Amino acid sequence: MRVPALMAALIIAPAFALGGSAHAQPVDGPKVTWKVGAWGKPRAASKGLDMLAAYVKEQTGGKFTINVGYGSYGEPKELLDLVSVGAIEATNMCSSYHPEKHPGYTALDLPFLPFPNADVQEKVHEKFHQHPYVRQELAKWKAFPFMSTLLPQYEFIGRSSPPPKKLADWKGLRVRAIGGIGSAMAKLGAVPTSVDATEVYNLIERGTVDAASFPSTYAHGSYRTYEVGKWFTANLSPGTQSCPVVIGIEAWNKLPKQYQELLEKGKQIAYVEQKKAYGEADEKYLEEFRKKKLEFITYSKEELAEFQKVGGKPVWDEWVAEKTKQGVPAEELLNLILDTAKAAAPKS
Repeated sequence: MRVPALMAALIIAPAFALGGSAHAQPVDGPKVTWKVGAWGKPRAASKGLDMLAAYVKEQTGGKFTINVGYGSYGEPKELLDLVSVGAIEATNMCSSYHPEKHPGYTALDLPFLPFPNADVQEKVHEKFHQHPYVRQELAKWKAFPFMSTLLPQYEFIGRSSPPPKKLADWKGLRVRAIGGIGSAMAKLGAVPTSVDATEVYNLIERGTVDAASFPSTYAHGSYRTYEVGKWFTANLSPGTQSCPVVIGIEAWNKLPKQYQELLEKGKQIAYVEQKKAYGEADEKYLEEFRKKKLEFITYSKEELAEFQKVGGKPVWDEWVAEKTKQGVPAEELLNLILDTAKAAAPKS
């Protein structure tokens, strides 16, 4: 059943808060309205996109309007197709929802990639988005990657009993774990399944799945999994997913140059707001988890090292072998990620 139509209710912040002067001359241009796909509801992961929409509207005096549709334009797995046929101008998407459409892009979904913080993740994603093969792959869907949502490390909330206090306890558990995280969890003996985020609450409540992974903590808070869960993994950190904002090539080419430049400038402001929103979400939802009396599960350093050993590089190697057979320059893409992360890592 399609989520009822909801549009982002954007409260336009003062001009100085969005990076401009309160008396700055608006960027002149024609009236343009874009439809941008999204799902769920406004949350930390969509903060950057919502801020970008507010920024361009404010900077153009309302001439360039981006309407972010939370569930109003299509289901999550349909949105990239809608961009490709020009039904919407841009969309947020998660590559693990349709990996067959862009197998090379799923490199960013591999578990245990060395992203110690969001700044490193941003530099890696931006560099990755410029790789010719990545752009060629998404061009098949008449789109290109514009910015990342910089999703934090995933953690699980579940209601299985007993809870998985040791890594061996995951064996046989049915878990919502997508992309490379699902592959890593399978190495522990869990049974991963891939479902849209909007379905997770009901699946946990009904016992169809024993646990679900989301970017912690904002997504568990946004989708209210903590209301039906009994425990929370505080430090499993198996990896994250890539859920970029992609823009239709034709829509971009039709956009006046001054609006294109405005989007590029706004992207940097959006990244700052995105990171800030994740920090605020952690403060809010960790407290909510405690109020609901979720049991916090913390694994030892030795267990985490073992998990990385069995669920990290072996999954990378399998991904490289599989994607290379499909004609993807898989090793090159993985090395790009690792080399960029190493160069961007904080110096000790």
